[in-house]
Amino acid sequence: MTDLKERVTPVPITVEAAPVRRRGRSLAKHAGLGLLTLVMLYPVLWMVVSSLRPNNVIFRSPGLILDGLETRNYGEGWNALASPFGHYLVNSAIVVLGCIIGNLVSCSMAAYAFARLDFTGRKLWFAVMLGTIMLPIHVLIVPQYIAFSNLGWINTFLPLIVPKLLATDAFFVFLMVQFIRGLPKELDEAARIDGAGHPRIFAQVILPLMLPALATTTIFTFIWTWNDFFSQLIYLTDPDMYTVPVALRSFVDATVSTSWGSMFAMSVVSLLPIFLAFLIGQRYLVKGIATTGIK
Repeated sequence: MTDLKERVTPVPITVEAAPVRRRGRSLAKHAGLGLLTLVMLYPVLWMVVSSLRPNNVIFRSPGLILDGLETRNYGEGWNALASPFGHYLVNSAIVVLGCIIGNLVSCSMAAYAFARLDFTGRKLWFAVMLGTIMLPIHVLIVPQYIAFSNLGWINTFLPLIVPKLLATDAFFVFLMVQFIRGLPKELDEAARIDGAGHPRIFAQVILPLMLPALATTTIFTFIWTWNDFFSQLIYLTDPDMYTVPVALRSFVDATVSTSWGSMFAMSVVSLLPIFLAFLIGQRYLVKGIATTGIK
């Protein structure tokens, strides 16, 4: 027994280097992502900082360090145009609200038809609908402008809102079709046994289950419509009807010096609704994209 104890030598305990290497790679990865995030956010941060600088200093200093706060840019920018900037915020809110309601109602109904109804040429019309995604707005803007001009809708919000009531955003129709196809058809059959028709099945069975897809549509419609400049510039020529993107363009004048500080200040104000909308709805946005079959 004594000889056996003498032959057994203790094995030294060594710390494995693998966890240390993994921790080092994780730190390097996070540092790289943080640097990339800073590079992507730098223009936005610079705009926020520039809104608090005098005009003669904005383009002289590319850094993010402030020597002082020029808060009067916000007051001057708010009242720099023909109407207070809040007037243009209200105009954008009206357009955004109309577009959201239009997309939610029309796209959900069209998606239910493509996903649940069996009608002649369903696959063909679905393919045609998807094909419209590839059509750029510049191809459609001229005939649309002529049609809306003949209806007397120029300088109104109708050209921006009415098309949304006709399920013209094929992306959202496709998004909702994929979501509805993931719902079990046994729910429809059970409702049909109880005597429900398609309107009742859509309103009481399918629509309550589509909350993630509806939330995703709401957030995307809000962001895209709020930031839309081209179509709003085409249809809205009266300054009283300007929305936020067109109003911001009015700060730039080739004949006089541009008040960059005021423009940057109002740009920051116009970004706040988008930031809040994404902050509030990001959970529904991620869940909606993850459950609509876009994988």
